[in-house]
Amino acid sequence: MRPCAARRLHGALAGRVLTRSDLRVPRYATVDLTGRTVLDVTPRGKHLLTRVEGGLTLHTHLRMDGAWRVYSDGERWSGGPAHQIRVILGTGEHTAVGYRLPVLELLRTTDESRAVGHLGPDLLGPDWDPEAALANLLADPARPLGEALLDQRNLAGIGNVYKSELCFLLGVTPWLPVGALPEDRAAKLPALAKKLLEANRDRLIRTTTGRRGQDLFVYGRAPRPCLRCRTQVRVADQGDGSRERPTYWCPNCQQGPAPAPASAQARGIRPRDGN
Repeated sequence: MRPCAARRLHGALAGRVLTRSDLRVPRYATVDLTGRTVLDVTPRGKHLLTRVEGGLTLHTHLRMDGAWRVYSDGERWSGGPAHQIRVILGTGEHTAVGYRLPVLELLRTTDESRAVGHLGPDLLGPDWDPEAALANLLADPARPLGEALLDQRNLAGIGNVYKSELCFLLGVTPWLPVGALPEDRAAKLPALAKKLLEANRDRLIRTTTGRRGQDLFVYGRAPRPCLRCRTQVRVADQGDGSRERPTYWCPNCQQGPAPAPASAQARGIRPRDGN
């Protein structure tokens, strides 16, 4: 969940009474939240917690394909076909529509830890602890850095885009074992990750470069040239423990191991939203 999306939902719903409630999954087909006030909408890592009056929390997660859209009264919905809608929450002024949500569950607010208690320190949350985050990452020194960064148990909030960009800014490949990361770069990793996420907290288009029209250093750029050295950016799949994800790097600017030539092709693919 991008923080800006959470803020849009919070701004549209928090403090307002629900006049429409439609949870379009069989388990909650009979649930009606109308008449309840939305207390707040809070991101926890890449999870979203929508708390409503009566001690209930709607827990959602976008993963790769999901999206929350907010529409003004009378505005045409444009997030996808109707059969992809999983939840509708409406007030007198706005309607929030959740499309293609792979995770949707209604919890007691007191049971939120069941959904998000496994997460590590949240880069944008009040529990952020850079020392704990770094210790979590280094606990498995043989693990590839890219995989470790995506593991939300280590630190919460980094998605596939920021994984590739962080590795580029650190000057190492995503396949470098965490334990091989030079000490000075490991020490600055938590602060650098937090800086990137905070800089993009309210942006619709993420940027790591500060250059207009060239928003990202490597993500999505294969087989175009690296913005720094003009070497062809490469892409290969890297697992995160659940699925393979496109991972981008510059073989000149980034030191460390790379995948086998058969899987590390300088191929142009259209990346999905890595979050």
